[in-house]
Amino acid sequence: MAFALLAFIPRTTCFNPIITRAHGRDLFSSKLYSSTSDISEVKIQRIDPQEIAYDSRYVAQNGDSVKAHLLARRAGEEQLEAVDKIGVLMEKRLALIKTKDGALSIRKSVSAEIGKLMKAGEKDAAEEKKKEVEVANQQADAAEAELNEVDAEVNTLFAGLPNLLDPRTVDGDDDTQNEVVSEWGTEGGLKKGEQYLWHDDIALGVGGWDPDASSAISGARFSVLRGPLARLERAIGQFFLDEHTQKNGYEEVSVPYVVTRSTLEGTGQLPKFEEDLFKVNHVAAGEDAFLIPTAEVPLTSLLRGKVLDPKILPISLTGLTPCFRAEAGSYGQDTRGLLRQHQFHKVELVKICTPEQSFDAHEELTAHAEACLQALKLPYRKVRLCSGDIGFGARMCYDLEVWLPGQEMFREIASCSNCADFQARRMGLRYRVVEGKKKKTVFCHTMNGSGLAVGRTLVAILENYYNPEDGSVAVPEVLQPYMGGQKKIEKVTT
Repeated sequence: MAFALLAFIPRTTCFNPIITRAHGRDLFSSKLYSSTSDISEVKIQRIDPQEIAYDSRYVAQNGDSVKAHLLARRAGEEQLEAVDKIGVLMEKRLALIKTKDGALSIRKSVSAEIGKLMKAGEKDAAEEKKKEVEVANQQADAAEAELNEVDAEVNTLFAGLPNLLDPRTVDGDDDTQNEVVSEWGTEGGLKKGEQYLWHDDIALGVGGWDPDASSAISGARFSVLRGPLARLERAIGQFFLDEHTQKNGYEEVSVPYVVTRSTLEGTGQLPKFEEDLFKVNHVAAGEDAFLIPTAEVPLTSLLRGKVLDPKILPISLTGLTPCFRAEAGSYGQDTRGLLRQHQFHKVELVKICTPEQSFDAHEELTAHAEACLQALKLPYRKVRLCSGDIGFGARMCYDLEVWLPGQEMFREIASCSNCADFQARRMGLRYRVVEGKKKKTVFCHTMNGSGLAVGRTLVAILENYYNPEDGSVAVPEVLQPYMGGQKKIEKVTT
């Protein structure tokens, strides 16, 4: 057992964390108390999952350990109960295996007796023994059928459990408790004031946004860009791709925008987030099919089911794709402008590596995303997501938040996640290890990040490069070659 449970955990709980330190690592004690006046306290350590084989067997044998991570994530009752159900089902599974093996053993031994009886000419006795074999067969078949049902239920429950958390993931309830790691471009002060407009007003002013057209053809949360802004959006995406392929060593990949259900299960988007996906009305490879929510899905899945030579690791991939998200849980949020769209373009960064390379690869990927913001001279801050805000598949995650003068706030423009072996286990992605005469396979680590979101970069450029004096928008210097040398987008006069 990973730690001792010092008191009873009430069925309905809230979570009040206390950060402690032990053996040079951040561990987490937890005070749990009921939503009523009855209070019980427990002390739980959220263990470092680096050496853990996080699968259904681990969950069954270390339920309290898993619950500590779920409680840190502010998980609901359903996920906590899933841990207990997996434990019960895995015990049932062992019992069924014993039943099946016992029946098969009886069949084998009785079958041998039948052979001897037949040789001795004792046909009646042999016929009686055959009845015993038939009973054993029925018992084995029944156990096998029930075992398949148990395995299916365990797999469904486990698929709904999020990743375990890195010790560096600080405890917190939501995005207000994320940890600011660093800032860039803020030293001389940030642009503020009524003279700085929202991006939608600026876009209308330069004649580059047509909200009426997008509403008429597609409805809310879609956009139509025209003329200079359409070209600027294209320039942003091409600049990012060139940065990552020519400077940072990523291989550019053009991927399908439609993927299968099993592909999305491998990267962790399904089954939990199906309501946020756009499902298409045709099957692909015999499965349900969906529009991609991010290029992370097809890029990471390129090596699904493979056993890699460690010499080729780490692998760095990038791609520019549209992303499609139903935004089912965001009703009423960011309804203005271009911030939260059903369809948007994003340059994705993906790295696949060994566990030993994982930390450095994640830091490097995040630095590559930061370099894009620095090249555009956009003020931003880097934050480490807390346990209550981090994504389902991430073990540790940095968000890059760009400053928007019109809104006078930092907004997310990139999210860079280290998923460790969470996705690799789901998609069967391994690499080969040779230790002396022994050969084995180890699950890869995967990480992904925006490098960057093109639409939100356009928003940031509009608000940061806006000139209140004449309503124009300066084109960032690094984008001018992609704009045919154009240095400014003028306000349209009517």
